[in-house]
Order: sequence, then structure tokens, then C-alpha cells
Amino acid sequence: MNTPKVSSEGRHVSMVPDSQLTAENLSLEIGDVSFVYRRFGNEQTAAPALVMLQHFRGNLDNWDSALVDRLARDREVILVNNRGVGGSTGAVPENVTTMARDALAFIDALALKQIDLLGFSLGGYVAQEVVLLRPRLVRRLVLAGTAPQGGPDLHRWSDDVYALATPDEPTAEDLLELFFSTSEQSRAKGRESLGRLYQREVDRDEPTDLATRDAQLAAITAWGIPDASKLNRLAGITQPTLVANGDNDTMMHTQNSHLLAERLPNAELRIYPDAGHGFLNQYPEVFADEAHAFLETTSRRQRSDR
Repeated sequence: MNTPKVSSEGRHVSMVPDSQLTAENLSLEIGDVSFVYRRFGNEQTAAPALVMLQHFRGNLDNWDSALVDRLARDREVILVNNRGVGGSTGAVPENVTTMARDALAFIDALALKQIDLLGFSLGGYVAQEVVLLRPRLVRRLVLAGTAPQGGPDLHRWSDDVYALATPDEPTAEDLLELFFSTSEQSRAKGRESLGRLYQREVDRDEPTDLATRDAQLAAITAWGIPDASKLNRLAGITQPTLVANGDNDTMMHTQNSHLLAERLPNAELRIYPDAGHGFLNQYPEVFADEAHAFLETTSRRQRSDR
């Protein structure tokens, strides 16, 4: 592997603590690919860095600052665009395993020997594969709004979900419909989150393009081919895992979060009320605090009431 090159020596140096709204866009060159990422947060703790992998068509700016800044109080967080996504160069792979190998190459290039890992939606697919490929790298795992390979009702989105998720130019209303419940309270929280997503005005990430959409959709479709035998792979994920979702996720289907928690050897489950796929944007502070508590605890398997 070529020697990686990191802009600004891999750190943003500032007298003011960085946040999602101010952290520098860094780049890491590995071979012919330049990975764009942000790295910020509390470096004065022994906690491993929390690497965060994003959802379908999402880039660095799609992480809600209310969530990631709260997580960054107690540890470093690293937000990364995988190959071909947003400002990262190269072509997006059409399968999850290659996406995971790219994420591993990025983590290795940063010389991180142990991490905590949070994957949201498609990022949760990649996170599962990262742990299976490199079981000693990840200390604790958070799987948000995601599903196991071969799980039910994943292979073909409903017509409504497909129409909202795949337009050439998605709108704010599409995101509200796709990520939040139909209640006015959920939609109001969604509008607040959308406002935060656009608070950063300088050095925003590059938007994801249609090639990214199509390649990621191909990977999602292949992952979702019904195959109950694939659930046996979950036995290999022995790390303590927090599985979380809204109570009505129409993209990944909340039943798949229950299935993950049931089949993973060491999992806790959190289901958020009156929420959909974007529960972590609807409840950013609550989810951040629960994720923090989980990442800090050393207790064995616990399950919330289902």
C-alpha cells in the first residue's frame, strides 16, 4: 500500500474547539483515492475514536451537528466519505464488502489500532462487514437504522420509499417523508434537523452525485436478497453492540433491528417512539447520550423491553 498523505497532518489546529460546523475537511490519499473526512472532538480521554459511516446518498454534511457534537464531548469522532462519495475520489463500489475494505484501508492509513464504530443505514451494512473482516479492530459497535444481510423486506423497497429515496434532485420534503413519522411533532423535529444540516456555510462537502446513488443502490439491493442463511454470519459479531431505530422505519424496517438484536451474541436494543429511519436526527441529544453510555459501559448483554 502506498504511504498515505494527510493534509494538515491529519488534525485541525485551532484555539476554538472544533465541531461539525467548523471542523476542517481533511484528505487522506491511499493509492489513487483521496478520502475526505473530518476529525474532531475531545482528545483528552482514553476512549478510542468513534468512526461514523453514513447513509445512502449522504455525505459529511448529512450528520446532524446536535448529534455528533454531543458525541465529540467525550471522544474524538471521525466522519468519513467512503470511495467516490461526496468529496472523496474514485468510483463507488457496487457491493458492501468492497466498501468495507475501503473503510478498513482508511482506518489503517490513520494508524488506528482500535476504534468504536457507528454505522447508519447503508453505513450499518458496511460496519457489520468491517467487524466480520477485522474482528479485533472494533471495540464496540453501534448499528443505527440498519439491517442484517439477507433480512426480510430489504431487497425491493416499496414504491413509495423508492420514489422518495431516488429522485435525481431530492427535496427537503422528500427527506421529511422518508426519515420521519407522519406526526406533526416528528415532522417539526425533522425540520429543525434539516435546519442544522445547512448551518455550515463554509467548506461544505461536495454533494453526492447520481453515480453514487446508482452504485449504492446496487449494493443495497444485493445485500437485501432474501437469504436466511446469511443471518448466521451475525454470530461472528461478538462485540457489544447497540442496535437502535425508530418504531416505524419504512426503509430498513424496524423488524430488522429486532432481528439484529436477537441474532447478535451481545446486543442491546433501543427503539424510539413516533420515529422513522431518521430517529437519530429526531432525538439527537437522547441518542447521543444513550450511545455514550453504551460506549462507556462494561456490562454484559442487556436488552430493553421490546
